[in-house]
Amino acid sequence: MRLIDRIRAVAFDLDGTLVDTAPDLAAAANVMLAAFGLAPVSQARIGAFIGRGVEQLVAGAFAEAAGRGASPDELSTAIDRFSQSYARGLFDRGRVYPDVVDGLRSLAATGLKLACVTNKDCRFTLPLLDAAGLAEWFALVLCADSPELRKPAPDLLLAACRHFRVSPHKLLYVGDSCIDIAAARAAGCPVAVVNYGYGDGISLEDGSPDWVIDRIAGLTRLKAKQRLAKSEPGRENRCSPIARRSPSS
Repeated sequence: MRLIDRIRAVAFDLDGTLVDTAPDLAAAANVMLAAFGLAPVSQARIGAFIGRGVEQLVAGAFAEAAGRGASPDELSTAIDRFSQSYARGLFDRGRVYPDVVDGLRSLAATGLKLACVTNKDCRFTLPLLDAAGLAEWFALVLCADSPELRKPAPDLLLAACRHFRVSPHKLLYVGDSCIDIAAARAAGCPVAVVNYGYGDGISLEDGSPDWVIDRIAGLTRLKAKQRLAKSEPGRENRCSPIARRSPSS
């Protein structure tokens, strides 16, 4: 049986899953660093900090450039500088990943309900989805404006289930990192990860998602597993230590 015949809704991560946001995030981070007289950080290094919220990205970029952590006052100023710069260029350099629109269109055509569930702040998420031409596909957009809601906490995925009135095992979550896998496991949702995103320092195999895909359009052809969202022994533990590195992740 196809997976889409076993589920009723699909929720997507944003950064690294639907949109390649690293170029614009790196540009904003380097504008922030320049304001402190610090050297720029490569996009590849910035990519390692994506997915845990603005504070973690800014703190990581600052520490990478300065060789030390930012003081509370420095971090507050850095977040403001980054946010102002990023808001002006949300989709200047980024791109929607290939086949994303075709994939969303195919899923919507089956009658599945679609959501975007992200650790990105709403002030960035909503205009980014508009700029990328993706907003029309989502009946629901949930953002983690409060640190306690951020993945790997299951709250946002459970909120999506309540909104769509589906049980967690009927909502598929699609992301690109261990944080996404851990959130889905905590919520009781099946999870697929794309193999082209930013990840978070571990291999996809170590994260043990239900499926690894190379494009969103391939979701319509996935085969359903016998027991959706059921963990194998040790499966969650391989994700959880990394996912819990920061209380605001």
